[in-house]
Amino acid sequence: MSSLLHITNGDKFTDKLKSLSLKGDIITWREMLCEGKTLTSVGSESFWKTRFEFLNKNYKISKSWFVEKTLKEYRSLCNHKQQDEIVLWFDYDLFCQINMLAVLSWLKTNRKYAQISLVCSGKEDDSQKMYSLHDLSDEQLMQRYENKVELNQDDIEYADYVWQLYCSDNPIRLENLTDYSDYQFDYLDGAIQAHLHRFPSIKNGLNGMENAMLRLAEERKPINRTTFLNDILENQLILGFGDSQYERALDRLKPLFSSFKPVRLTKKGKQILDNQTSYYSRLRDNDVYLGGALKYNFLYNTDTSRILKL
Repeated sequence: MSSLLHITNGDKFTDKLKSLSLKGDIITWREMLCEGKTLTSVGSESFWKTRFEFLNKNYKISKSWFVEKTLKEYRSLCNHKQQDEIVLWFDYDLFCQINMLAVLSWLKTNRKYAQISLVCSGKEDDSQKMYSLHDLSDEQLMQRYENKVELNQDDIEYADYVWQLYCSDNPIRLENLTDYSDYQFDYLDGAIQAHLHRFPSIKNGLNGMENAMLRLAEERKPINRTTFLNDILENQLILGFGDSQYERALDRLKPLFSSFKPVRLTKKGKQILDNQTSYYSRLRDNDVYLGGALKYNFLYNTDTSRILKL
């Protein structure tokens, strides 16, 4: 077993990393901790039980799939005990950054003496485009690897602290973080701000992502649902979500659409988009969690950029 271990953000990138023929073993972190309830004790029995219940209920993930794809890979990580160097490969977006925090929290507890480094993509040139690791050429990836950021103990402690706050029942504590620049996580601030925008707006009850979806429908007037989903994925900026997550969001918002071929909003959908009325009471669900917080127990004030507890 190699003394070097790579932990990646997903299967797609794992395949790309294998083609680079770098030394070391590779573990794929197969989770989406940006959605559903999370517990601070990453890897515990209660942690995985909570995650399976969420994925099974909301994404119809079977127990056999979860064991084969997620738990087997996690057990493989547990069995890699001798590595003195661990390299994390995670993107700039919310999806990856939350997974990264969880992995660092686990490493803090379980791999105290390992040297941990981070390879993170995002801003690569003078354009506004944000690049995922998978977008980079082999040469760019090798350059990134050569210049990987070695995390010190303070960085790891901070990542664990942010993870604890993410899993707490009150996002206001996350909102009050201001010291990101003291640590070596270039994209964590943006990801946490995007997370806070996922609580429902005080103006219309939809969160930032849901409002963006309605706005895109109204402005682009896509010819069908497939085109609409492609538009959403291309314009989602920092979330890093997949099509299944947006399909689920569309199901929640379905009553606000009069048609999906072509995609058109109802009169009420347009009124909600214009903040003339609220959809909060229709969406409210006491079983929807963002990290450790109940989504509909809080409102986001877009004028002050502050979270309010109901």
